[in-house]
Amino acid sequence: MAETNSGSGLSIGRLILVPALITLAVTILRVVGELEHWTKLFFNPSAGGGGALIGIAWLPFIFGPYFAVKLVGAGQAPASKGKAIGWAVGALVVTVGGAFVGFSPPESTTKMFIGYLIIAVAGALEFPGWPALAKTLLAYAYAARIPVALLMFFAIQSHWGTHYDVLPPKYTGPTDFWGQYFFIAFLPQMVFWVTYTMVMGSLLGTVFAALVGRKKAAPQTA
Repeated sequence: MAETNSGSGLSIGRLILVPALITLAVTILRVVGELEHWTKLFFNPSAGGGGALIGIAWLPFIFGPYFAVKLVGAGQAPASKGKAIGWAVGALVVTVGGAFVGFSPPESTTKMFIGYLIIAVAGALEFPGWPALAKTLLAYAYAARIPVALLMFFAIQSHWGTHYDVLPPKYTGPTDFWGQYFFIAFLPQMVFWVTYTMVMGSLLGTVFAALVGRKKAAPQTA
C-alpha cells in the first residue's frame, strides 16, 4: 500500500512557487502579445482566446504530472492509484455535465448558476482520490487564476480589446461594468477555470504517477 504522509516537510507553497511564477509570466506575455497585436496564432484577442498557443490553459497538463511526481517522491502518494484515477475521471464527467447544464441553449442565469455549482462539486470530487494532489492543484489554480481575474477587472473597465475583456458571442448578460465582470471574469476564473485546472491536472497527474510507479516496479520484480 502506498504511503499517504511522510512528514518530509514538503509544503504546498514551495511546491507551487515556481509553477505559479511561470504561469504569471505566461499571463503577462499573453497580455503584451494581445495589446501589441502579435500573431493571432499565439495571441488571439477574440472571445475565449481562440485556442491561442500562448496561454495558461495548457499548463495543468504539465504541472499536474509534475506535482504528482513530487508528491509521490515525498511519500504522499494516494492510498490507491486506481481509485485516484477513478475519482479524477468521475470529476471530469461531472465537469462536462456541469458545463452542458450551464451553457447549453437556451441559456439562462438560473441554468448558469446551477452549472457552476455542479462544476464546483466536480472540483471537490478530487479530494477523496488523492487529497495531497487535490490541495496542491487547488492552491496552484488560485495562484494562476487570481491574477487573471484582477487583470480582467482593468481590461473590462478600460476596454483593452483583448480576450480578457471581449464579450462572448451572443452574450445576453448584464451590460454594466460589475455585471459583466461577475459573469465573464469572476465566475469563470474562480469556479470554472479553478476546477478545470484541478480536474485536468489530477487526471494527468494520477495517470502519470501510476505509469511511473509501474516502470519502477518492473525492474525490482524482475
